[in-house]
Amino acid sequence: MGPSLVIFDCDGVLVDTERVTNANMAEIVTELGHPMTGPECQRTFMGRTLENVQELIEELIGRHLPADWPEQVRRRDFESFQKGVDAIPGVAAVLDDLDSCQMPYCVGSSGKYSKMRTTLGSSGLLGRLEGRLFSAEDCTRGKPAPDVFLLAADKMGFDPKDCVVIEDSLPGVQAAVAAGMAVYAYVEDPSCDRKALLEAGAVLFERMSDLPELLFANS
Repeated sequence: MGPSLVIFDCDGVLVDTERVTNANMAEIVTELGHPMTGPECQRTFMGRTLENVQELIEELIGRHLPADWPEQVRRRDFESFQKGVDAIPGVAAVLDDLDSCQMPYCVGSSGKYSKMRTTLGSSGLLGRLEGRLFSAEDCTRGKPAPDVFLLAADKMGFDPKDCVVIEDSLPGVQAAVAAGMAVYAYVEDPSCDRKALLEAGAVLFERMSDLPELLFANS
């Protein structure tokens, strides 16, 4: 029993990339003349596509960035990721539990496929998830729009109401709710906005090892 499909976000849920990308973004935005810290970048940009982040930064600095700015950021992040990315502690055991229960799962991310394959490959998770990756790259709108989660449900063959999303960002939680899906928010990072995630409709959990019990609580 439990949900019919579990949809995982990637960054910050499966792989520990958020601190690296937020540190990089803080340096970039500060260099553009708008000083920000890593935690400030997390609260402002977390869960969004880089194209959407570019629009937000242009509003902050009052000028346009180059058309290839998102690719510049991706290259900078890839250089960091190539040094090694860890899986989120306990997530491999969660996937083991889902496999043992024959519960389908997949990934629905704002990141591009190339990024997901780089980070999941580095962390050792790609082999378990290849063929079940879905990206906002294939959607008209990124999170907080529900498109990537609806795409994942459709491609995996499940009704949205029977799906559960695992997220760590406010736009991701909003996207899941807009898709009509239950959503659990991983809040291990002390800089995350727990109040906003809760008010947006998420059930919060601090340890990945607690997730299987949450998923099967009503079974």
